Amino acid sequence: MAITEKQVRDALKGVKDPELHLDLVVLGLVYDVEIKEADVKATISLTSPGCPVAGQILEDARQAIQAVEGVGTATVELTFDPPWTPERMSPLIRASLGL
Repeated sequence: MAITEKQVRDALKGVKDPELHLDLVVLGLVYDVEIKEADVKATISLTSPGCPVAGQILEDARQAIQAVEGVGTATVELTFDPPWTPERMSPLIRASLGL
């Protein structure tokens, strides 16, 4: 069975931002998911370029993708282009955070 972007995004919902306690998908930090057969590459951002746990978040994201059935290799790339802003979150989440 082919790996889907939904499966990958669902897996990334298990990776939380340690400050906001919300997952990468809800925060709008998942910029792109590329799937080529069994290889998956996700491009993500962080809420801040100076995030002290960036390495851990990247590794947690890689492990979450790797755990999806059928994934051969999982790669997570970090980008700050474009920079993340709260507008990437859904309006409901922004409102609940008071943003």
